[in-house]
Amino acid sequence: MTVRLAGVELANPVIAASGTFGYGIEFEEIVALERIGGFVTKGISLEPMAGHKPQRIVETASGMLNAIGLQNLGVEEFLSRKLPALSKYPRCKVIVNVFGCTAAEYVSVIERLNQAEGIAAYELNVSCPNVHAGGMAFGADPGSLEYLVRRAKSATRRPLMVKLSPNVTSIAHMAKVAEGAGADVISLVNTFVAMSIDSETRQPRLSNVTGGLSGPAIKPIALRMVYEAARAVKIPIVGMGGIVTPEDAATAIQVGTASYADPRATERLAKGLESWCRSHQVERSASLTGALDIPRD
Repeated sequence: MTVRLAGVELANPVIAASGTFGYGIEFEEIVALERIGGFVTKGISLEPMAGHKPQRIVETASGMLNAIGLQNLGVEEFLSRKLPALSKYPRCKVIVNVFGCTAAEYVSVIERLNQAEGIAAYELNVSCPNVHAGGMAFGADPGSLEYLVRRAKSATRRPLMVKLSPNVTSIAHMAKVAEGAGADVISLVNTFVAMSIDSETRQPRLSNVTGGLSGPAIKPIALRMVYEAARAVKIPIVGMGGIVTPEDAATAIQVGTASYADPRATERLAKGLESWCRSHQVERSASLTGALDIPRD
């Protein structure tokens, strides 16, 4: 079940997605952390962020909307309060999601994290649709994306994963930009910009008006975008978006919204994927990479 991602060995392909698994340690009494490949932390910024006021989550048909606003305790508190406790689980790889309102802030967070032990990689958040600075402002513009990835790559001492936004005209082009700027891995897709209206009050259900749509409803679109990106780049891709069952999984995936319905979803999927591989005579899950014949552009 082991897979390698930009030189990082994962015990299995299942990674808990950013924003759905806290800082990891909160799940230690719910999920056997050593039985999943790893997790991505909440987005970590240079200074603490309070996020948006309620209401921040709304259920939708086959999914949910969220507009948390990247609430987090900041890099210093993360390093002092959260990261040390994770040393008990060395097999569970810690990937830190990095966020900033400017390129300089992204770099400052990375430089501070570089000084810590117990981090396997960084995930550059250039795709959050729920904040008014940073996030999608970088991920939707090729020039801004290239500039940010180059600066982050020059600062990092660890593999750099870039989390791409689906809210773009060409995901293949953005994937190529990230690859050309130095990304070691790309992850996609993040949530889709969407909204929900309360018919009784005639008001948006989310305090931020719009939020990010996730869950099973987006899986066919996410799958199409992963396919298009895979045709365009040679670096590894971590797929996400609507993953619920073992049949949804591939060589490396991130599980997000499923953890809201089932807090043990990541562990269940890891076990289920192993059973699926056994029943289909797949000796190594890594061999699933390239099983679909994808001609490159």
